[in-house]
Amino acid sequence: MKKQRPVNLDLNTISFPAAAISSILHRISGVIMLVGVGFLVWALAISLKSAEGFDLVHGLLTGFIAKFIAWGIMSALGYHLLAGVRHMFMDMGYFEELDSGRVSAKVVFVLAIILSVLAGVWLW
Repeated sequence: MKKQRPVNLDLNTISFPAAAISSILHRISGVIMLVGVGFLVWALAISLKSAEGFDLVHGLLTGFIAKFIAWGIMSALGYHLLAGVRHMFMDMGYFEELDSGRVSAKVVFVLAIILSVLAGVWLW
């Protein structure tokens, strides 16, 4: 008996739907936030030890690289929040159809881009 298996498993040629991309990015943004929280907790601990530690953290966080990292964390937080709200609505029975799921994923993408730009404007 011959089994029907996919012939081509090259991920570059497979077209993922918007809902799948949204779900994958939701997981990635969660990992980014986990790493970001580690960095922020470290910065908080150093800044609370002494005045010199506060000056060190202040100096680190005013540089371009630190602002870029903070922007990345804020962008991940914004996307994760929006996608999480979308998933909560899906758990309640909304946006479960193919078309509405695709539209809601695209709305999350657009809103996340807007939040990301606003976070960048706020930081710089």
